Amino acid sequence: MRGLPPELALPLDRATTTPLATQLADGLRAAAASGALRVGERVPSTRVLAGELGVSRTVTAAAYDQLVAEGWLGPRRGAGTYVLATSHVSDVRGYSTEVHSRGAELLDLRPGSPCLAVLDRQAWRRAWRHAGDREPAPRPEHAGVPAFRDAVARLLLHHRGLAATPGDVLATTGTTDGFAEVVAVLRARTGRAPRVAVEDPGYVRATEVLRDAGATVVGVGVDDEGLRVDDLPAGLDAVYLTPAHQYPLGARLPVARRTALAQRARDEGLLLVEDDYDGELRFDVAPLPLLAGLAPDVTVHLGTTSKILSPTLGAGWMVAPPAVREAVLERRRRTGVRPAPAGQQVVAALHADGALARHLARLRRELAARRARVVDAVTAAGHVVRGDRAGAHLLVPLPDRAAERATVDAAARVGLQVGGIGEHHLDPDVPGAACGVLVGWAGPSAAELDDALVRLADVLAGRTGSSP
Repeated sequence: MRGLPPELALPLDRATTTPLATQLADGLRAAAASGALRVGERVPSTRVLAGELGVSRTVTAAAYDQLVAEGWLGPRRGAGTYVLATSHVSDVRGYSTEVHSRGAELLDLRPGSPCLAVLDRQAWRRAWRHAGDREPAPRPEHAGVPAFRDAVARLLLHHRGLAATPGDVLATTGTTDGFAEVVAVLRARTGRAPRVAVEDPGYVRATEVLRDAGATVVGVGVDDEGLRVDDLPAGLDAVYLTPAHQYPLGARLPVARRTALAQRARDEGLLLVEDDYDGELRFDVAPLPLLAGLAPDVTVHLGTTSKILSPTLGAGWMVAPPAVREAVLERRRRTGVRPAPAGQQVVAALHADGALARHLARLRRELAARRARVVDAVTAAGHVVRGDRAGAHLLVPLPDRAAERATVDAAARVGLQVGGIGEHHLDPDVPGAACGVLVGWAGPSAAELDDALVRLADVLAGRTGSSP
């Protein structure tokens, strides 16, 4: 195996207190950022590089591990390690004009992507191998893979404080899929199109699920404490909400509102659908009690692995009152439609060897640190942020819809894709509707995020021709 190109110098200073592995990682990162190392180029093995530099293999392995975690390098099975990302940024204030003038894909800062940079690839591959070793099931497992249901029950207990048994858990392919099943059950129960309240602004896919089912969608306003429970109208069949981390404004529904909502559900026969899409990701205090913990008799709890691991798995869960759970199971038996087991088996394997718990700990640390960098960049540009210290996105409020559109366009001109909050409103032009841009920080690599924040700060400060 050849070494690095002879023109690529990686000087290591043994007299400084900076660890050699850190110096080496910095040098390789700079080479990739400058274009001295190209995407797809193979780098030498840790053994070969250690010999070239006169250091131990521990040093080179630690440097490679850091760059793999950041997304600069990546292994190919049986073929070595390759460069996955370069920046070609000669002038950060110039917003990588060489790249973006060629029409390169925008760096996506919209919410919704998982942080794959902290995913332990060895544990990931090991879990998939374990899943492949499982004997084929002779009959469909309509409720889900038993080991997955057990893993979810333990996850909910340890990370969300919900005392659910494996028998209480149904596997789904994600929160949207679980909600669609609940809506179908509601329609069968009422014998008509159900009337369902949603947060406004809220999760667009949930609204589309309701519209596809012919349901009546009732928008209810959201403030800095989440859903305005007192504004819920009479005559509803269900309420869909994101109480742990309201999507997209980022509020946390306080206990008083949760209690009031549970009481209304019992008094009026409502079904509460609690979408806990990123409830494991809190960085300040322990999460408030789940609605499903306060009112398990009237609450369907939905969760997913898409934000904490990867949507590749297609694995989520539902914990519901017995009547709803049995209705969902009966519908699955009748239609033959059920979640695929492969992703569930991978999650179960990750849980069994402790990799899932370790991953969640790394994920919280990384996302908390990234959030701090985003907040610093936004506030330095003269703006405030809205949203709890949780999850992987926040809102930068803007004065009106025109400023929102101008900011989204200005970000695109410098190679960034941010989301406007107008697309999450049932009617974005109604007076008083929240305006601003949503910024996510999980998807990019650490280096990509740092570069993007420089550009984003300039956009927000009006240094790119936009004046939000």
